[in-house]
Amino acid sequence: MIRSELVHIITLRNPHLYRQDVEKIVSTILDDIAEALANGDRVELRGFGAFSVRYRPSRSGRNPSNRTAVFVEDKWLPFFRAGKEIQKRLNPEEKT
Repeated sequence: MIRSELVHIITLRNPHLYRQDVEKIVSTILDDIAEALANGDRVELRGFGAFSVRYRPSRSGRNPSNRTAVFVEDKWLPFFRAGKEIQKRLNPEEKT
C-alpha cells in the first residue's frame, strides 16, 4: 500500500472528511514519526508496532559484481517491530 491508497481508504471509510484533510492528517502523522526517529526517539503504536533506530558500525564489505573490497560507513537505520496483534493476524493459530 502506498500513501495515496491509504488516503483513499481513509476517505472512503470517513465520508464526512474531505480528502485534503485526510492527506494533511496522514502526512502529519508520518512526518511526526520520521521527526521522532530523526531525534533518536522510539515511536510505539499499541496494537500495531514500534519504530526505532539502530546503529550499524562501519565495516568492510565486498562489491558483489567484481568482488573487490569496499568500506561501508557507519549509519543509523530505521527499524520496525510488529506488535502482537499484527503478528496474530499474519500467523493465525490453527485449531484442530
